[in-house]
Parts: sequence; structure tokens; C-alpha cells
Amino acid sequence: MVESFLRYLRYEKRYSDHTILSYQNDLNQLQNFLDSEFPDAPIIEVNHSILRSWLINLSESSLSPRSINRKIISIRSFYKFLVKKEVISTNPASKLSMLKASKKLPYFVRHDEIISLLDKKVFTDSFEDQRDRLILELLYGTGIREAELINLKEKDIDFLNQQIKVLGKRNKERIIPVTRQMTDLIKIYLQKKKESHEGNDGKYLIVTNKGNKSYPMFIYRIVNNYLKSFTNVEKTSPHVLRHTFATHLLNKGADLNSVKDLLGHQSIASTQIYTHNTLDQLKKIFEQAHPKA
Repeated sequence: MVESFLRYLRYEKRYSDHTILSYQNDLNQLQNFLDSEFPDAPIIEVNHSILRSWLINLSESSLSPRSINRKIISIRSFYKFLVKKEVISTNPASKLSMLKASKKLPYFVRHDEIISLLDKKVFTDSFEDQRDRLILELLYGTGIREAELINLKEKDIDFLNQQIKVLGKRNKERIIPVTRQMTDLIKIYLQKKKESHEGNDGKYLIVTNKGNKSYPMFIYRIVNNYLKSFTNVEKTSPHVLRHTFATHLLNKGADLNSVKDLLGHQSIASTQIYTHNTLDQLKKIFEQAHPKA
């Protein structure tokens, strides 16, 4: 039934490979626990007490509450699927309590640091430098995810209307506006790409030095290299630029729902994690505008 569940996640729920692998690992860990502690209990016949014992076992390990909560979500979904398929009548994981986890505030790059990187860093006319700059500009200028950048195709760029089409999680498309400066950078890059990789099929926008489709570690290394050199942010990754995009928009007064749509979030709760960074801006507005301030 585990394989059926994973196929359901892939073809019906349209989850990403990364998410499916996480679910699979969580269920494998549960199975290993059952084999060790409850060998007579098949995974489809466990009860609430057995699952609670597993969570206690996890809590006594070095796993963080956040990681354990993710596993709770995985097994809840699995047994909910079994109920849906009428394999079992009740979900034994439905009453498992989530652990209290401290909220992690997202890292972001200060405005002056990102401007210093994008506007003051001297990028050469080489294909590699123009590509690296475009990677940074797209991640910061649109807030797209690393995977969305990797899968962005040349045909997804609408130069006339100054927008790009992005294929997000669960294969949901969204349109993101871009600036004239961004489209100009893309045109320059495409010319360099054509000159450097003649005969390339031109399907994917961002390619490696050899003209192949980019991949996560390739994008991470480029972003990490530049952020380490030009910023003081503790964590450096493509996702930090996504956080920075959202934080800077909200600090400039952007509507929360608009930022939610640009990021491709399903729920406004996912976007609200960025509102903590706007408090300083709100204080400034309060001091300037309030008659008693």
C-alpha cells in the first residue's frame, strides 16, 4: 500500500520528487520501528498507541520538533489515504498531537547589500558572468524557487508583455511581471548563450558552462559564492533570495495577498512569516505619522 500511496502523491496530488522522497523516508522509518519494536503489527494495522510510541522514540532522539511534525503529517496523509481506499475504517494518526516548535525567522539580505551586489559588482561580458548575474537577478527580482528557475524555458519569457511564466509546485502555472531592465538582461544573456553554445537546443533558459540544463547544486554554488562575498547574511542559498524578495516588497508597502500570489503560496499563512521584517518599517511610519509619536 505504501507504493500505491506514493503513486497517488505523484500522479493525483502532483507532489514534487523531493516531497515524495520525504514521505517515503518517513514511512520507511516507521516500518523500521515496527520491525524492531512491534514485529507482529503490519503498517496498515497499527493503532494510535503504537504510533504514539514511535513519536516518543523520535522525541528521545536528536530530531527537532519541526522534523517530527513533518513525519506526523506524512503518516496522517498515509492513513487518510488508506481510509479513502477503504483499506482501514479509521485513521490511527488523526489524533496525534503536533509538537511545539520554535518559529524560524527567514534569513534575508539587507537592501543595501543586494544593491551593492547587483548594481556595483562588475560583471564581465562573458557568458558565465552574464548567466550568473541573470540567476541572481531572477531569484531576487521575481522570488521564484530554485527548481522553478532550473525548469524555466526560453519560451516562458514574454518580452512584449514583460512577464515570465513559471511552473510551480503541483504543476501550477503563474505569471510574474518583470522589469524592462530584466528583459534587457535576458536578451543580452541569450545572445551570449547563442555565441558560446552554438547548436544548443535552447530549451532551458539557464545552462551550465557546457550548455547543459542546470541543477540544484550548480545554482546553489553560484548564489553562495556571490552572497558570501557581498553580504553578511548568516545563511546563503537561492531560497534566501526568495525570502529577500518577499521581505523587501512588504517593507515597501506591498499588499500581502499580492506577495502571496507572486510567490505561488497556497495559503496566506505561508506568506505571513515575512511580516516580522516589516516591523521596523511600521515603527518608522508610526513615528512619522502619529500625532502623539
